[in-house]
Amino acid sequence: MSTDKKMLRRSLTVLSLVGALGLSSCVKDLDRFPTNGDTSRTVYSSADKTAQAFAKVYGAFGLTGNGDGGDIAGIDEGASDFVRGLFNLQELPTEMAACAWSDGGVPDLHNISWSASNPIVGGVYYRSLFQIKLASDFLKQTADKANDATIRTYRAEARFLRAYQYWVLMDLFGNPPFVDESTPTGKVYPRQISRAELFTHIEKELKAIEGDLSTPQAAVYGRANQATAWALLSRLYLNAVVYTGKARYADAAAYAEKVITSGKYSLKSDYAQLFMADNDQNNPEVLLSVNYDGQLSQNWGGMTFLINSSTSANAKAATKVNMGVNGGWGGNRGTKSLWELFKDTKTKDKRALITPGASLEISDLTKFDEGVYVYKFRNVTSKGANGKDGDRADTDFPLFRLAELYLNYAEAAIRDTSVDKAKALGYLNKVRERAYGSDAGNYKALPDLNEMLRERGRELYWEGQRRTDLIRFGKFTSGDYLWPWKGGVAGGQKVDDKYKLYPIPEADRQANPENIKQHPGY
Repeated sequence: MSTDKKMLRRSLTVLSLVGALGLSSCVKDLDRFPTNGDTSRTVYSSADKTAQAFAKVYGAFGLTGNGDGGDIAGIDEGASDFVRGLFNLQELPTEMAACAWSDGGVPDLHNISWSASNPIVGGVYYRSLFQIKLASDFLKQTADKANDATIRTYRAEARFLRAYQYWVLMDLFGNPPFVDESTPTGKVYPRQISRAELFTHIEKELKAIEGDLSTPQAAVYGRANQATAWALLSRLYLNAVVYTGKARYADAAAYAEKVITSGKYSLKSDYAQLFMADNDQNNPEVLLSVNYDGQLSQNWGGMTFLINSSTSANAKAATKVNMGVNGGWGGNRGTKSLWELFKDTKTKDKRALITPGASLEISDLTKFDEGVYVYKFRNVTSKGANGKDGDRADTDFPLFRLAELYLNYAEAAIRDTSVDKAKALGYLNKVRERAYGSDAGNYKALPDLNEMLRERGRELYWEGQRRTDLIRFGKFTSGDYLWPWKGGVAGGQKVDDKYKLYPIPEADRQANPENIKQHPGY
């Protein structure tokens, strides 16, 4: 393992940043002082220490704290993990997943009936703001070192990570509070930025840093580069109608094309190996991941959560699949709608890493064995060996991979006549050929939008994108696209359009009432 990768995986140093930035309510109380003797002067006093601070900016994606109760005050540490929260908010309210647990705000997610006091909603909100503030503080503290080539690259990556987290907040919450390196430390009451204004900010940031980011595949695995910025721009533009009211599908295709034609990425031949414990090795498809190590970066969120929560003794017996973990928490599984996405292709489409539970129908959401077992993510290597730890996962979580860019281009071509349809069909069929192992599943022509949504579901299920896709396709709240227990009834029902956005956590609104306004209906 390279030195850079160790830095990214561990990043366990307790920095003054964590103590000084503990977010009890947004960033209203940033005048806390570190208790471990570190200050910004000592943290950034050498190149090695600056690298450690930089590692924390990355590390906060995969860690919840440093053994001191968590990065974020007032939030259960497990609920504050980024990947765990992203999965919960993007997959549980959809046909892709349902959870058997009945505590911690979980039931309201699949039922699409959450409130501004839901702790999981708050956990994601504060985690994203915390990571934004970490990146902003790093940029503030290294401003006088920007002429150094290494620091300049670090700074570009920090700006990318901050832009990504602002995309998360814009997508989930619409108009969050806005902070950057110019925001002072102390009693701060940040302004609320509009969704359209934040879209423009993210777009400008990603374009501004392009020249300072490493070229595609030049950076060590797990770090951002130019291709990750292009991928985020493609995702941003694909959803531009939702965010701004203006279509940007041709731009979505253009930035997908930049990744595709860079020549640095290709589809991994075995789909299942994308989600195994050694997916950091020989992986030409993933542009950026959140990295985990069962021994060096332990927490109860991330892939440890995703793998353990999707299995149990009964699930292991039914699937006959080794999940690479000792037990299983019996929480998350798919619905019948996920099973039906693959319809008559289950024996042919290698992406169908699913098996029916005791029944496909879910009569009771608290019964884990009702629905569909999902074994897409496993703590097992491609050679069949278990991960290093029997409870915590080594598997990395992909934030961006090439297949998404192929799908983005194809969807853009369906929606915009200016995008090359022949090229789009070729890209889409590359994804299908990997899924089938041949051209047997190839489309003869570009499919309609309904089939495009199904294909995105088959390729990207449980990767933290489904809610965003359903909203873009007009299906999330509508009554003409239902799934089990949508809206809290067994057969599914239409839900209020207000749920297209998560509410600003009530505690944060009360802490900054002059600036933070709640969405209508909450």
